[in-house]
Amino acid sequence: MDIGQREALLGTLQARFEANMGRHQEINWPAVRARLECQPEKLHALAEMERTGGEPDVVFHLRESDAYVFVDCSAESPIGRRSLCYDRESLDSRKENKPTGCAMDMAAAMGIEILTEQKYRALQELGCFDSKTSSWIQTPAAIRKLGGALFCDRRYDCVFVYHNGAQSYYAARGFRGALSIPRSASR
Repeated sequence: MDIGQREALLGTLQARFEANMGRHQEINWPAVRARLECQPEKLHALAEMERTGGEPDVVFHLRESDAYVFVDCSAESPIGRRSLCYDRESLDSRKENKPTGCAMDMAAAMGIEILTEQKYRALQELGCFDSKTSSWIQTPAAIRKLGGALFCDRRYDCVFVYHNGAQSYYAARGFRGALSIPRSASR
């Protein structure tokens, strides 16, 4: 990423931060920006979150680890990350009509993690997300071992957790990611 792209991305992130102060009342942008400037490799992941329609915003500050966490805050599941089955095993098991990929591989390639149920519910406390779409979430190994995977959405002003075969995919189901920005080791 060249300097111009870096500055454009930081400008987009700052504008989103300032337009959505209710998401991060005890976080200040200069501290987040300084953290990002110390860890430029994190900017690549944020650029991928932005490119795929995630509209990342810093929404959590984990006090125990002093990490800032960016999460996809697009109103609906990011459009560039939909129509994916859950993981590589589920993708490989499809004999016909394979999707272009799987959520877990795409998240890993982007350098982000798929939201847990806990983070998904915490995000929903900050706004109304996935009222027309749904998002895969991290699935416990016991459920995945039996062929299932979990996803969430928001309907009737409630957050719902559902199950489906991990090999399933739908045009309205994608995934939301999180990116942790820890304190730099050099500080």
